[in-house]
Parts: sequence; structure tokens; C-alpha cells
Amino acid sequence: MWQTLIAVLGTLAGVGITSGYQARAARTARQEARRTEGLSAVTALVEALAAHRRAMWVREDLRLRGDDWSAARTESHTTRSAITGPLLRVQLLLPAVAPAAQAAAKATYALRGADGETILAARREAAITASDNLVAAAGSHLAA
Repeated sequence: MWQTLIAVLGTLAGVGITSGYQARAARTARQEARRTEGLSAVTALVEALAAHRRAMWVREDLRLRGDDWSAARTESHTTRSAITGPLLRVQLLLPAVAPAAQAAAKATYALRGADGETILAARREAAITASDNLVAAAGSHLAA
């Protein structure tokens, strides 16, 4: 009788330990998947911001010089639209990084309507800095 009772208790203990290990492994796998998805979202956003920043630089430079900028305007609309999806993904997947992502997007949008080459260059630098800050914030968050 005692042997049976010890065998049953041993089996139950083994099942409990195994369940604990499996739950921990599943939790770790979910965290790694979220981290990977968050990294992918930030990467896509930074790429989209860089493309839009370049398009806006070309567009505003042409406008300030008095050249035809209609084709550049069309491209800037396309690149601006490409920011929406990645920005939303970052905000949903990494809420702690959302303020830095929004600041980087706003800084990039601010290239529009610059009153001169100096202002355009300053806004471009501000957009680059904001994008770098986004990368740093995401790196800190994902490393934690």
C-alpha cells in the first residue's frame, strides 16, 4: 500500500514539474515571438521614415528652387502612406516605444513647408535625430 501511494505521489510530482517546465517554455517562446515581431515593426518604420525623409527633402528642395516638383509631390504622398502601417504596428506591439515612434514621424512630416534651405536642413537633422532616438528607445525596450 505504501509503495503504491509513493508511486502515485511520485508520478503526480513528475507531472507537476513537467507542466511547470512546459508552461515556462511556452511563455519564453511567446516573449521571443513578441520581441521578434516588435523588432520587425521598428525596422519597417525606420525604413519608411528614411524613405519619406528623402522624398520630402527632394520635394521641398525642388519647391524652394522654383522647379517643377509635381512628381516629387506624388512620391512623397506614397512614402508618407507607407509610414502608417509600420507606425501602427509599433504603437500596438511596443506601447513603451510609441511616443518615440510618434515623435520620429512628426519630425519627418515637419520637413513639409520649410521657408528656406537652412530651415529644411535643420528639420532634416531633427528628423534624423528623432529616428535615432526611436532606434535607441526600441533597443533599450527590447533588450530589457
